[in-house]
Amino acid sequence: MTRPNILVIAGHDPSGGAGIQADIESAAANGAHAATVVTLLTCQDTTNVYGVSPVEIGFFRRCLDTAIADMSFGAIKIGVVADVAQVAAIAELVQARPDIPLVVDPVLRAAGGGTLAGDAVGQALRDQLFAHATVITPNAAEARLLCDGESELARCGERLSRTGGHALITGGDEDGAAVVNRGFVAGRLAHTYEWPRVPGVFHGSGCTLASAIAARLACGDATERALAQAQDYTWRAIEHGFAAGRGQRIPDRRPLP
Repeated sequence: MTRPNILVIAGHDPSGGAGIQADIESAAANGAHAATVVTLLTCQDTTNVYGVSPVEIGFFRRCLDTAIADMSFGAIKIGVVADVAQVAAIAELVQARPDIPLVVDPVLRAAGGGTLAGDAVGQALRDQLFAHATVITPNAAEARLLCDGESELARCGERLSRTGGHALITGGDEDGAAVVNRGFVAGRLAHTYEWPRVPGVFHGSGCTLASAIAARLACGDATERALAQAQDYTWRAIEHGFAAGRGQRIPDRRPLP
C-alpha cells in the first residue's frame, strides 16, 4: 500500500501539542505521510513558549534539497519559520515546483502569548509566499498582524486573498458561542463555516488544521472539499481533546469515527 507524501516545514514543540508532531499525526489521520524539515527548536510546554533556537540556514537548505531529491510530494505545508533567510529558501523551492499545492499557516505567536516569529518574518511570508499558496490559514490575530493592524476581518480576508489562492481566517481565538471561520477567494468572502465552540484553550489546533488541509489536497481533494473535510476533522479532534500537561489541552488527532 502507498499513500501520498506531504512535505512539512515547521518547528519542533517538545510537548507534542503543536509543530512537527501535530503535523505528522494530522497528516497520517487524513491519509498522507509527512516528511519533515525542522525550522527551529523551541523550549515550550503546554502553557507557553520560553525560547527559540533557529536551524542554521545552510543546514536548513540542505535538508530541503535532500527531501525534494528523494521523494515526490502531493502538497507542502509551511508552519512556523524562524527568519527571513528561511522564508527566502522556501520561496525558491515553491517557485521551482509550482505544481505542488502549498498550504501556509503563518504562525507568528503562540497561544500563550510567546513570540515564535517576528514581524519581519510575517512580512516576508506575506510578500514572498502568499502569492504561491493554494491556501493560507491565519487565525484572526495573525490576519490582523499580516494586514498592518487592520481590525476588520473582512478587509483582511479580501486583502490576503487578492494575489493567491484561498485565505481561511479561523476564529478560534475570537469571542463568541460559535467558532466562525471565513474563507476568502480572489478578494471576496466565498464561504463562512460555523462550528460549536468547545470550552477551553487548545494547543496545536492551527497545525492540525493546516496539515489536514495539505493531506487532503495530496490525496486529490479539490480545495473547497479539502477545506471542509479538514475543518470537520479538526473540530472533532478538539472536541475529543485531552490534557497532557498543566496548560492548554491538545487535540486528539487520531482518526475518529
